[in-house]
Amino acid sequence: MSPVRSSLLDAVPWLRHGFGTRHNGAWTTPDRTARLHQIHAATIVTVTEPGHHGDGDALIAATPDLWLEIRTADCVPVLLADTRQKVVAAVHAGWRGTAAGITAATVEKLLRAYGSRPEDLVAAVGPCIAACCFEVGEEVASHFPAHTDRTAERPHVDLAAANVEQLIRTGVPIRNIANLGRCTMCETDTFHSFRRDRAMGRMVSAIAIERA
Repeated sequence: MSPVRSSLLDAVPWLRHGFGTRHNGAWTTPDRTARLHQIHAATIVTVTEPGHHGDGDALIAATPDLWLEIRTADCVPVLLADTRQKVVAAVHAGWRGTAAGITAATVEKLLRAYGSRPEDLVAAVGPCIAACCFEVGEEVASHFPAHTDRTAERPHVDLAAANVEQLIRTGVPIRNIANLGRCTMCETDTFHSFRRDRAMGRMVSAIAIERA
């Protein structure tokens, strides 16, 4: 099974990307991949070369032929590209990172450091645990009042929608945002889910600028 793709990102001719499944493993080119030790925070790391780049939960690069890799198993993967400046970013947004505004902070760093304009950005929110399955306690739900469903016995949070809201709040047009709407916990045969399996399997999601 190939990585899951977004038609919105596929429409950018110089862009390569994919959201991994439980069947892909590490599908990027190992010696052309940048990665992080993910810490469920809002730390953004700018890179120019492959390798391990310390602690953080978002990567930004303008270097061609360099994969930016994140790993998830219920958390939200967000892949972004500036179609004018040819800059890409990959975000790992767990509930703590989402509460800390990591997706919005990544967009703001693109605007500040690369002269990006919100209207030139495209973003895809990949497979993650959806509101149907993300049952939480009040200590989590309290961070997401606009994205919490309280009709069930316990609160359910929509982390994907919370990250979409961050993109919109920073000025990215809704037409430039794709929410794939795939639930990692529901789709047992396709995705790893830490909450479902209590195992260490992770999916690789990644984005890169194609070499001219």
